[in-house]
Amino acid sequence: MQCFKFIKVMMFLFNLLIFLCGVALLAVGIWVSVDGTSFLKMFGSQSSSAMQFVNVGYFLIAAGAVVFILGFLGCYGAHSENKCALLMFFVILLIIFIAEIAAAVVALVYTTMAEQLLTSFVVPAIKTDYGYKTEFTQVWNSTMQGLKCCGFNNYTDFNTSTYFQETKVFPPYCCFNSTSGTLEEPCNEEKAKDLEVQGCFKQLLHDIRTNAVTAGGVGVGIAALELAAMIVSMYLYCNLK
Repeated sequence: MQCFKFIKVMMFLFNLLIFLCGVALLAVGIWVSVDGTSFLKMFGSQSSSAMQFVNVGYFLIAAGAVVFILGFLGCYGAHSENKCALLMFFVILLIIFIAEIAAAVVALVYTTMAEQLLTSFVVPAIKTDYGYKTEFTQVWNSTMQGLKCCGFNNYTDFNTSTYFQETKVFPPYCCFNSTSGTLEEPCNEEKAKDLEVQGCFKQLLHDIRTNAVTAGGVGVGIAALELAAMIVSMYLYCNLK
């Protein structure tokens, strides 16, 4: 009996924390959606590029809603000993857990396929839109500057682009000298070929693999917490009358 009460209290406190995180995510998401200008002023120019690439506000609202509902079901189910709420909590968490495993498997197995698929869409867009569509150009400049990369594959993505045909130079990030840590401008084909700056997709994969141990540890930790929460919720469910 004492063990049941202890687990019930821990379940409530754990899900109360989840519930508050959900409230915080919802609040930030609504703030970004309603008053994005203030958000950009607070977090600087890098947040502008991020918001152009994906609508951060709606993403935070969606994520906050899921976390909010999950935390509420866990708290309510543990406090009121409601079997329906506990079962719903278990089912939602199980769906999230399965989705995470599926995403990890897809990422590991279909990396090459994803590269080929993205190449067929991204490279043509670079050739026609870079330097002419402001949002597209800003996102790519931020990506190339942050990852110290050039194009999707490498500088050759810009070879027949409208940008190169008119300016006769490549984006400055294609001539990044890793030894001196500087950009060698003007970035012509000779310099770009000599410096061999990696494409952004390969650089991103390299960074992920470099930090694979940390990312894997975080992933395993999250999975362990989810499994523990599912076990506890099912324990409470089975021991309620």
